[in-house]
Amino acid sequence: MKNISRTVWILSLISLFTDTASEMLYPIMPIYLKSIGFSIVLIGILEGVAEATAGFSKGYFGKRSDAVGKRVPFVQLGYAFSALSKPMMAVFIYPLWIFFTRTIDRIGKGIRTGARDAILSDEATPETKGKVFGFHRSMDTLGAVLGPSLALIYLYYYPQDYKTLFYIAFIPGLLAVSASFFLKEKTKTNAAQPKPTPFFSFLNYWKTSPVMYRKVVIGLLAFTLFNSSDVFLLLKAKQSGLSDTTVIGIYIFYNLVYALCAFPLGILADKIGLKKMLLFGIVLFSVVYFGMGFNHSSTIFIGLFSLYGIYAAASEGVSKAWISNITDKKDTATAIGTYSAFQSIFTMLASSLAGLIWYQFGPATTFIVTGISSIFILFYFILVTKEKG
Repeated sequence: MKNISRTVWILSLISLFTDTASEMLYPIMPIYLKSIGFSIVLIGILEGVAEATAGFSKGYFGKRSDAVGKRVPFVQLGYAFSALSKPMMAVFIYPLWIFFTRTIDRIGKGIRTGARDAILSDEATPETKGKVFGFHRSMDTLGAVLGPSLALIYLYYYPQDYKTLFYIAFIPGLLAVSASFFLKEKTKTNAAQPKPTPFFSFLNYWKTSPVMYRKVVIGLLAFTLFNSSDVFLLLKAKQSGLSDTTVIGIYIFYNLVYALCAFPLGILADKIGLKKMLLFGIVLFSVVYFGMGFNHSSTIFIGLFSLYGIYAAASEGVSKAWISNITDKKDTATAIGTYSAFQSIFTMLASSLAGLIWYQFGPATTFIVTGISSIFILFYFILVTKEKG
């Protein structure tokens, strides 16, 4: 584990615990909300508000972290918010409180994201960014394997006992918060008296950011606009005749492939170039979506989800590593936070667009349109961007 520092290990374990808690609840969240009186429309509004809150707060708190020159307090507070939200979802069952609790969880993600990724960037050199970010993604995604698996095991013995799961999810969340206190602040304060940080001040970074940052982020956001929620992939598998258990099993399998591949692909990305690895990921993404558009075989679905896991491993950590290499070190949290903010908004738009196409023209058209769009974005990256570092 050369180049994986103590700080990277701690951050990765924190993410592992937090994702275990979150993903434990992911499969049962819609079912639980419906059981306490939420309609499908209200669930959609809840998730939309939550994601928008997370998006904008990522930008603001990333900017704030750079402004005050500190990282660790943002990481600790962000993970604490997410941990506390888990039992609160079970305690407060009224819609307004559920909105409040879900928003607390997403604000927690917004508070920590930019600062955490800036720490990861600081713990690496330009030549080891892929490895460090890849290792963190592997550990984080391992939680997406453990969480749903634990939930399935529990619900097998205690069917429909959803509330207890929210309390159980507080345990790994608490472990994450405890681990965060082992982090040590290394970043020096940028200014003795940091300037005020208005909530949308991070948007100003777009004007002052490096030209290459804007080119890369434009490409990533265009890709995000056609990269809808994984729910559509699972829904396609379900409509093709797979059982609920098989669909959840495929989702767990996808995350396992992702977790196993992110670290080695991060190492490979450092050797061949971050841009080349991202392009490889986009090619796989296109293959998966074209395959989803035409396939109805359960065996091929397993193969497609395997490729989808490799795509995620080749792109998610790598894209942030690339961004950190083309921005000034003092602006790392702002740069990643700004990108993450726009990404959250574009993800919402992507799912809305995919849902509209699905409703009007059917699932096959949805996946084929996405596959074709990803090819255009592939050529954009080849022709417009060049890698630094």
